[in-house]
Amino acid sequence: MKLLDSIVTEAASIVAVRRDIHAHPELCFQEVRTADLVAAKLTEWGIPVHRGMGKTGVVGIVRNGTSSRAVGLRADMDALPMQEFNTFAHASKNAGKMHACGHDGHTAMLLAAAQHFAKNRNFDGTVYLIFQPAEEGGGGAREMMRDGLFEKFPMEAVFGMHNWPGTQIGKFAVSPGPVMASTSEFKITIRGKGSHGAMPHLGIDPVPIACQMVQAFQTIVSRNVKPIDAGVVSVTMIHAGEATNVVPDSCELQGTVRTFTTEVLDLIEKRMRQIAEHTCKAHDAVCEFQFVRNYPPTVNSREEAEFARKVMASIVGEANVLVQEPTMGAEDFAYMLEAKPGAYCFIANGDGSHREMGHGAGPCMLHNPSYDFNDDLIPLGATYWVRLAEEWLAKGSR
Repeated sequence: MKLLDSIVTEAASIVAVRRDIHAHPELCFQEVRTADLVAAKLTEWGIPVHRGMGKTGVVGIVRNGTSSRAVGLRADMDALPMQEFNTFAHASKNAGKMHACGHDGHTAMLLAAAQHFAKNRNFDGTVYLIFQPAEEGGGGAREMMRDGLFEKFPMEAVFGMHNWPGTQIGKFAVSPGPVMASTSEFKITIRGKGSHGAMPHLGIDPVPIACQMVQAFQTIVSRNVKPIDAGVVSVTMIHAGEATNVVPDSCELQGTVRTFTTEVLDLIEKRMRQIAEHTCKAHDAVCEFQFVRNYPPTVNSREEAEFARKVMASIVGEANVLVQEPTMGAEDFAYMLEAKPGAYCFIANGDGSHREMGHGAGPCMLHNPSYDFNDDLIPLGATYWVRLAEEWLAKGSR
């Protein structure tokens, strides 16, 4: 690997920052301490800072030369509402909150790049360092954009990166097209008529109606969606009843829908509504159907993905830049990619063997209470950020 010496030299100090962030996790739009720490480091290194965008967002501005060209690099800062199982020294000190997705590491990698940029500005133009809040369900990217991110800081393209456990460290993955899915939530309330459990003919039982719906929903992807298109319909919650001898008045279904295109999402929502309403009608029940679209699909633009791949190859070699297999997980960087060209890549986080004594017994997977970010990634991720920005600003204007 061709790592930047200045980043390797300072790696230990950035690891300390990463572990400090890990020990003090903050949930979406509550990243006050984290934002303070990020802003303090950038200011210490002489990088101008803009704060308050998306409530707790931080933008560092690194300029050099006379060019008006600019590129954005984004890292997320928020943690998850879950209890950490690890007991090592930097485990979470905030009960019920944990950096189980590696956003502490994402922040650290971009800070390491910022520290390098402070002393080594081998480019002509501007690099915007975007430290974003509230990726985990809060839509922080969208909120920063609503507060004028791209108007106040005009940039040609924007790039994001996420650690990916289970793959050997030293590898990246990036590809054009959809790489993460949209995420939507549904809530369906079936209102029937309660009765004694021994006399169901006197009521309208919502439970078998719900069972029919759940089964019918599974035919949408298998029989309505084109086989080469991807979609997921998962009913994850069913709530009904309070006693064994009472037919309940109502039953509630909730769950998630994932797709890679808006067209498939439109189809699934339409068919779910039809199935829910008509199934209820067939049984003389009343249907309340709610469908909320959250994050759109994360879609890499072709030119930017191919550019990122070349930068990665120059650092780790072509054989270590993998095809990015799309995942049905969702990511709010999708909002930025709807507004700007760019690419969202994965950086391998290893198999978990990096974890110190005191880690939980579970695997080192994302959103797992035994997860911990692999600090060995910091020099590699930071080198990628630096080389990406330098080479982007060095190439011809778009």
